[in-house]
Amino acid sequence: MEKMEPTTAKSPVLLYTEQTPNPESLKFVTNRMLYRGTADFRDETLAKEWSPLATELFGFPYVKGVYISNNFVTISKEMNYGWEDIMLKLKDFIKKYVEEEKTILLEGFAEAMFKLEEERGVSYEYSQEDGEIVKRVKDLIDTYVKPAVEMDGGNIEFKSYDKGTVFVIMQGSCSGCPSSTVTLKAGIEGMLKRMIPEVKEVVSEMG
Repeated sequence: MEKMEPTTAKSPVLLYTEQTPNPESLKFVTNRMLYRGTADFRDETLAKEWSPLATELFGFPYVKGVYISNNFVTISKEMNYGWEDIMLKLKDFIKKYVEEEKTILLEGFAEAMFKLEEERGVSYEYSQEDGEIVKRVKDLIDTYVKPAVEMDGGNIEFKSYDKGTVFVIMQGSCSGCPSSTVTLKAGIEGMLKRMIPEVKEVVSEMG
């Protein structure tokens, strides 16, 4: 019976919102770890397969995309809605969902996505020289770029490398955001070119 006691002493779920560089995306930050990793849902199909939380959020007519990572959920809305009308509803919904400790993501999601990424990557056979460049590019993105992009409620994934061009996928608030294109060109491309002379350009694609 004693094991029941700690649950009553749980700290309350706190939730606040943060602006992102994309006016159509808002970051809902909690004081709970929701998912260690990144889960990007652009449509209901993938959400229904893997995330009860994202599925329920897609039930709102104004939710266009759901991105879950660490302790936050970034929601992208349909353009014809204003945040002032929908922010509180979403805030209350997420807070209640987390308080009730409902399932955020199903087991096996990370493995399934990794497999998918691997399958995508198989079509890119790199020479030994390009393989070395790819490894350095991935390391730089993981070390320097991802943490910065995550602050803004988004994510960046390496996709492929071809003759000096690095292809990346933007997710979460970074997807379809005008300022992310600027960030990409000025910051990421500049850094990769400096650190890896073989890199000539960075091109972003929507995940």
